[in-house]
Amino acid sequence: MTPLARHFLTALATLSVIVAAPLLAAQSANDLFDRAQTQAQAENKDILMVFSASWCGPCHLYEHFLQDPQMKAINDRAFVVVRIDVGEEFGHDHSHVNTPGGTELRTALGAVGEPGFPFIVITSPSGKPIVNSYRKGKTDANVGYPAAPEEIDWYIKMLKDVPAISPADLAATRDWLKQHNPH
Repeated sequence: MTPLARHFLTALATLSVIVAAPLLAAQSANDLFDRAQTQAQAENKDILMVFSASWCGPCHLYEHFLQDPQMKAINDRAFVVVRIDVGEEFGHDHSHVNTPGGTELRTALGAVGEPGFPFIVITSPSGKPIVNSYRKGKTDANVGYPAAPEEIDWYIKMLKDVPAISPADLAATRDWLKQHNPH
């Protein structure tokens, strides 16, 4: 084999690995949830499930909330956080795809129809749903990113039953959400 042919085959093999890697790396929603349950049970934490889409503005705001150093510290003490991509078929960027089984898991955890984004579910370490982002249980009132006062109130109510979140953490979360209100 000539050096040029060997170089071509090496480049082709490398390219096929690069192209196939995202497909091979795609984990199912159930696998992610199972792994979160194992971790949550070992660490005595609840699970914060975030069903979101890459194109969703409120999802980006909620991700910013989760990644803010102050909020990340609070959430990391209390939760194993799992992000599941759903709704990608509604966006215009076709480089993003739904997490396999994500829509079905979202429904199994209490979503009705197309609840909006992000849809948030807090579960026990064993995966039993405790509360979700439907304000007062109304399936037409998904909080998504908590921005309006009544949405912030509901989000704080969602967190009140989480043992690892203290009253000071609740107050800090409320203050953060008020200060970072996009309206």
